[in-house]
Amino acid sequence: MPSDDAPWLMWGPYVSDRQWGTVREDTRADGDAWASVDHDMARSVAYRWGEEGIAGLSDERQRLCLSLALWNGRDPILKERLFGLANAEGNHGEDVKEVYHYLDNLPDHRYMRMLYRYPQAAFPYRQLVDENARRTRQDPEYELADTGIFDSGDFFDVFVEVAKPRPTEVLVRYTVHNRSRSPATLHLLPTLWFRADPDQPDGLLQADRNGVAVRHPTLGRYRWCVEGDAPWLFTDNHTNTRLYPDRSETAGNGFFKDGIDDRVVNGRTDTVRAKPFGTKAASWHQLEVPAGGSATVCLKLFDEDTPLPATAFGAAFGAAFSQARADADAFYAARQDASLPPAQRALQRQAWAGLLWSKQFYFYEVRRWLDGDVGGPVLPPERKQGRNAGWPHLRAHDVILMPDKWEYPWFAAWDLAFHCIALAPIDPAFAKRQITLLLHDRYMHPSGQLPAYEWNFSDVNPPVQALAAWKVYQRDAAQTGRPDTAFLRQVLHRLMLNFTWWVNREDRSGNNIFEGGFLGLDNVGVFDRSQPLPGGGELEQADGTSWMAMYALNLMRIAMELAQDDPVYEDLAIKFAEHFFHIAGAMTNMGNVEGLGLWDEEDGFYYDLLRLPDGDSRRLRLRTIAGLVPFFAVEVLDEKRLQKLTRLGRHLDNFLHARPDLDALVSHWREPSRDTQVAVGEDPPAAPGHEPLRIHLFSLLRGHRLKRVLRRLLDESEFLSPYGIRSVSKSYEAQAFGLTVGEDRYDLHYTPAESDSGMFGGNSNWRGPVWMPLNFLIVESLRRFHTYYGDDFLVECPTGSGQMRNIAAVADFLQQRLLALYRPDADGRLPGNGKPGEAADRDLGSDAAPLLFHEYFHGDTGVGLGASHQSGWTALLALL
Repeated sequence: MPSDDAPWLMWGPYVSDRQWGTVREDTRADGDAWASVDHDMARSVAYRWGEEGIAGLSDERQRLCLSLALWNGRDPILKERLFGLANAEGNHGEDVKEVYHYLDNLPDHRYMRMLYRYPQAAFPYRQLVDENARRTRQDPEYELADTGIFDSGDFFDVFVEVAKPRPTEVLVRYTVHNRSRSPATLHLLPTLWFRADPDQPDGLLQADRNGVAVRHPTLGRYRWCVEGDAPWLFTDNHTNTRLYPDRSETAGNGFFKDGIDDRVVNGRTDTVRAKPFGTKAASWHQLEVPAGGSATVCLKLFDEDTPLPATAFGAAFGAAFSQARADADAFYAARQDASLPPAQRALQRQAWAGLLWSKQFYFYEVRRWLDGDVGGPVLPPERKQGRNAGWPHLRAHDVILMPDKWEYPWFAAWDLAFHCIALAPIDPAFAKRQITLLLHDRYMHPSGQLPAYEWNFSDVNPPVQALAAWKVYQRDAAQTGRPDTAFLRQVLHRLMLNFTWWVNREDRSGNNIFEGGFLGLDNVGVFDRSQPLPGGGELEQADGTSWMAMYALNLMRIAMELAQDDPVYEDLAIKFAEHFFHIAGAMTNMGNVEGLGLWDEEDGFYYDLLRLPDGDSRRLRLRTIAGLVPFFAVEVLDEKRLQKLTRLGRHLDNFLHARPDLDALVSHWREPSRDTQVAVGEDPPAAPGHEPLRIHLFSLLRGHRLKRVLRRLLDESEFLSPYGIRSVSKSYEAQAFGLTVGEDRYDLHYTPAESDSGMFGGNSNWRGPVWMPLNFLIVESLRRFHTYYGDDFLVECPTGSGQMRNIAAVADFLQQRLLALYRPDADGRLPGNGKPGEAADRDLGSDAAPLLFHEYFHGDTGVGLGASHQSGWTALLALL
């Protein structure tokens, strides 16, 4: 791919799969965003803050949008958006009920490809709603494939391919395959529209002899051409007055957003303009597709500086796609290991593709959202003191890597950090920009807190931004050969504010033990950790405190890197090293009381500590992944890194000499073996023939504790699943963990799939499944431990097997279990791809079947669960 400074990112897949049901479009007093705009209303409501569509494209500010509408002749509505259940409708929360796959993409979106599978029978909207409503939390979710609608093979596979020969030229090719044994008709309508924006005049779409002229006050002048002589349908992107007859912004001129739907489905001619102009337009193709055959519709959108060819859709059009696909193949060939089997390379490439397709334009100005627009709907006074009222400074108008384009069409702080780690091998520049985005004054609270996610910016997520920044920095330096220390300085200065917020806000007792709320692990605890505790008191958290120990080490490492060229940063490295030591000491002896800490020597595990109002304290001996977070606080340094940092070296020597208790707990010097492996991006040990450098370990887990915790982690009756590490010990399957506080009883049992708890709306699932981000961190941490302990440090793996492995081999072992999610099982199925029928199952001409990247995985069977297209942090598979 050519490297230039042209604005290739101006056009991309920046349109959400779902805008209805989001906080941004909520106008209710009770804050029930799902009910404010539901799926049935979505076709008739012009959104304020974003747009949605199938295979949707837009410019980077989402002024102009292009997506696909379909009709099989039987549905009651056009298929303009993906269908799914609202949070209260699903027996396990919100859930998209469609079959589609993001197959390919490039970082600059010069080539993109996806698949949408559309039934030829009437889409079973009512059946999906009713059956899921009938089912309980103990039942599995009822998916589209469960209705039997695909069993006869009567469906269309609609492939969408996009190529960009120039930054301002977008070519799209829709290829429809009729998988039925009979001919079938499909109405296909490429649709172009302007987002409703009260801040600027509407654009204008107007047909002429050369297609459709596109005019917009800031986007400029474009032209839209569609192959063939299909009729044009024009209306306006206005909210239909049937929904809000009293709202002034819906008055318009009698032509509404759903006018094209009414024309195609209901045959009404009065809902589209007789004259060919408006702010929303579609080209209406009625395709007769033979049995087993295909049909193609092509279009192009380009600025008026591009010469109009004599034949817009001739050989040059096809050649542009061939070249774009060849460029994509070359791009990935340069970044993938050719020795990997084709199926593994396809897995890696699709993981990145899903991540890139999940880029979305995110628009949310909280102060304006709280106040409302002049002439817009009158908003309830309750919202002034309601959701996100404490974040009036937040002004988002950016393209962001989302966790999921349908179920999570909004950013989440800790998700985004993992997305950046996963993206760094193919686009470190964009990953760096994403990391710094949330650190900007437009996002970060003046207090230093980072916004969690739009449902509640004030919630607390694990502080993983420094880890992500360091990993992206390393990857970027390895690729470019130019360490971007300016990026690292910017990150460090902003994260110091966030670290201070944590210390001042979440260490309320000032004892270096942290109470961070649910910390993204939702219902992993026996009760809701983000709410006041039953009976009062405080919960001193093993995971909250360990995340902070990791955070201190991450910032120390960043400061050390910068101090190599600027000694000012050496003081900061000292500061964060001391923070780490004090946190480590507090975890062992809280309040300077021997044995009163988060480490339980009898069980060999880390537990939360419950402090009650009467002064009593008790450990919650509940073994969850929260007790494994101490693994992540590990750093290994060699003398080479400390050579120029003499003050840091002296300070560490003096500090640890004065505190031998901390020295014994968390640090030590040794000489590594010459064949010591290193984590990705770390410097290797000395080459053979050279004196090995002494290395220094900073960790919450020295050898004894490391072996004790690993015994639990590698026990198949506890955490070790055939597909990775479970989030709760399987030991609670036969007998639930129970806790009595006062007269109240709380229980938690191992739940390998979707949760049966109503906590967090019933859609939080940390009581058993395998989650990719924490598994990834465990594998990475084990590799760092091995750089210190070397090949002679052996543990039994799996526990009870009699097989002894070094720590690097344990990391390999866990990595292979995670990859087993996408290896064929005894029945030839890929467990992580979901239950039968959930994914497309035909040969689509690639090296592997179309894949789904689920949110989490069944703790025993590995079946993919939750958000089926959550390519965000599950895309970490690409690094394994």
